[in-house]
Amino acid sequence: MVDSSLHNGPTPNPGESYGAAEIQVLEGLEAVRKRPGMYIGSTGPTGLHHLVWEVVDNAVDEAMAGYCDRIDVTILEDGGVEVVDNGRGIPVDLHSKFEGLTAAEVVLTVLHAGGKFGDGGYKVSGGLHGVGVSVVNALSVRVEVEIDRNGRRHFMSFHNGGEPHEKLREIGDSPLKPDGSAPRTGTTVRFWPDPTIFKEGTEFRVQTLLERFQMMAFLNAGLEFHTRDTRDADFTEVVHRYDGGIRDFVRHLNASKEALFEQVGYFAEEGDAEWVEVAFAWNTGYQIDGVHSFANGINTIEGGMHEQGFRSALTRTVNAYARDKGLLKEKEENLQGEDIREGLTAIIAVRISEPQFEGQTKSKLGNVSVRSLVEKATNEKLREWFEENPREAKAILTKATQAAKARIAATQARQTIRRKSALDGGGLPGKLADCQSRDPAESELYIVEGNSAGGSAKEARNPRTMAILPIRGKILNVERARIDRMFKNTEIISLIQAIGAGFGEEEFDVAKARYHKVVLLADADVDGSHIRTLLLTFFFRQMRPLVEAGYIYIAQPPLYSTVVNKAKIYLKDDPARDAYVVDHPNAEFQRLKGLGEMDAKELWETTMNPETRTLLQVTAEHAAIADEVFSVLMGDDVESRKQFIQTNASDVRFLDI
Repeated sequence: MVDSSLHNGPTPNPGESYGAAEIQVLEGLEAVRKRPGMYIGSTGPTGLHHLVWEVVDNAVDEAMAGYCDRIDVTILEDGGVEVVDNGRGIPVDLHSKFEGLTAAEVVLTVLHAGGKFGDGGYKVSGGLHGVGVSVVNALSVRVEVEIDRNGRRHFMSFHNGGEPHEKLREIGDSPLKPDGSAPRTGTTVRFWPDPTIFKEGTEFRVQTLLERFQMMAFLNAGLEFHTRDTRDADFTEVVHRYDGGIRDFVRHLNASKEALFEQVGYFAEEGDAEWVEVAFAWNTGYQIDGVHSFANGINTIEGGMHEQGFRSALTRTVNAYARDKGLLKEKEENLQGEDIREGLTAIIAVRISEPQFEGQTKSKLGNVSVRSLVEKATNEKLREWFEENPREAKAILTKATQAAKARIAATQARQTIRRKSALDGGGLPGKLADCQSRDPAESELYIVEGNSAGGSAKEARNPRTMAILPIRGKILNVERARIDRMFKNTEIISLIQAIGAGFGEEEFDVAKARYHKVVLLADADVDGSHIRTLLLTFFFRQMRPLVEAGYIYIAQPPLYSTVVNKAKIYLKDDPARDAYVVDHPNAEFQRLKGLGEMDAKELWETTMNPETRTLLQVTAEHAAIADEVFSVLMGDDVESRKQFIQTNASDVRFLDI
């Protein structure tokens, strides 16, 4: 239990009695505790950090409403998190629908309450349609809330998963704003996650917070995020603020790429209770997955109506402009969407009063009216931009024409491969040792570096559920290659055939994937790391739904072994060995050989046995961030790559599966 005396709150009064309304909300919070994954996705690291997003979303709602321009987030020394905003402060008057409860207490205890507290509610909100900060209360051992409003500071607290510890009451005057002009307004929320719910741990990863806050700062021009980590004495406060908004977002994503031209295009349009803004720029790269969409600040990683509207209008507008200017001849076919989007980085951000999200995770927007607004804005504003920037428009069309030629060549290569596969029988690569099971949910594909290691893996595996695909050396870096070149690479063709779900943005269908675990198995050395990165780049760029579904894993063969009482102990890496030495100072270690030099028994025991293996699951929760990472790691900007590696080399997280 947390000692509240450390956090400026008054002494709690746990003996207060509560009426029917309080009992009703407590029953709702208990439902959350019984099925937390239903509300926050998981009780692992993703769900843990989701608690922060719910609290911060409320503060961002105040910013979108025009009342907040600064949010401070602090990881406390004892593992809690404090979120402070300078908005209006949650209303403290009695709620009209919950007798005996104030609006502030309703927000903290009623599921989906969000900004629904009457005249103070939001026209536009991300948090409004989330599960709400009440879920944070339900999944925490303690929550403290301070509200500055009307010149007075109010305080309330909860414990044991949302049980009232002290009802809301005034505790004094609000402090003055930094400039001393008036009493401050805003809300402070402190919470400590419940370790009985988050059994994998309650330690927050500051880099995860920074990535999210940077993205939110891009999407809310002028909103300032201050992040602190008091657990680390050497941590320097990080500030994110972008007055250029999504234009700065596009510049940031393209920083490691070669720009096709310097300018970042931008347009905005307002409709009936809806608003859209779009920023865009092209680079010389070959990727076609650089369109990222957001609704009310929420990353809609599965797209939706706003993204559909932009894509269709973009294709139509570019082709119409090209024909009007004579850049496409009468008998020439129209450019396709993927031709035009090659090298495009675009941010589509919409704000809407009643968003319709598909799924609890809010990953896809369903409002048909938004598609019409985005189409209209893109048709008109993008055409105007082309007319005002003819040199840039011509560069875009030249690149798209080259992409079309490569696409046609790739189509011919794809047809040739399919014909050959049909003649060979079954369409599976000859070197694939497939598993007996035809149930994708239990089937695993091990992509193994080298024929020697592949042989050991075939002998070691459980043939019923484990398939083995050996690959030779380093596959093509798809970050720097068009599709036509990919179809000339034997290893890439083998990967496509083995997984069996197609290839590329337009064709890939994750529902057809033959395996729900694709495990990358390479040596624990520099070359092995490079091979893994090349494979991850391929999957992210050409089979992204496979990554988003959580089907990609990285095996962790150990680097060391030691013998204790005639039993062999395996240690994953240098940090694991160093930690072991603390308790066993006289231990002697043997550095394990590469995968190809392991016998089948050793490979099974160390790396493939589901009872003992350690796998790292690869996720892409924020596609724009992942896009940037792959561009930095696999692009041409050496300095950016060096800086990224130096910053993140020691930050690796593992999952036992």
